[in-house]
Amino acid sequence: MATETNTGTEAETAHAQAQSGDAQSGDAQHGDGQHYWYHSDKAALTRRLKRIEGQVRGIQRMVEDDEYCIDILTQISASTKGLQAVALNLLQGHLAHCVAEAQTSGDAAAAEAKVKEAADAVARLLRT
Repeated sequence: MATETNTGTEAETAHAQAQSGDAQSGDAQHGDGQHYWYHSDKAALTRRLKRIEGQVRGIQRMVEDDEYCIDILTQISASTKGLQAVALNLLQGHLAHCVAEAQTSGDAAAAEAKVKEAADAVARLLRT
């Protein structure tokens, strides 16, 4: 995509960049060098995203080939459902791991921040 949609604040972007231990290699890590919870599922997550990417490229070809609009909309719906499934998986894992860890850390402010972060993510997902 050529432009980035306004789905988060600059602070969220900075937070995400600060938390990625090695952004150049794409190796998502906590600031302390440990991997995020989805590290073990990264191959499956990547395969799913590549499948969705292929669907989107197919939609682009359909537009270029002047395909029937309802057929294009059907494919858009399918790729959107795929992205929603990925988002739900990531949200579920975030709640089960990141939020749960913050809740058991004993740091009430960190726990509250993780809950708010998750609630904000749900709100963004519901707006789409």
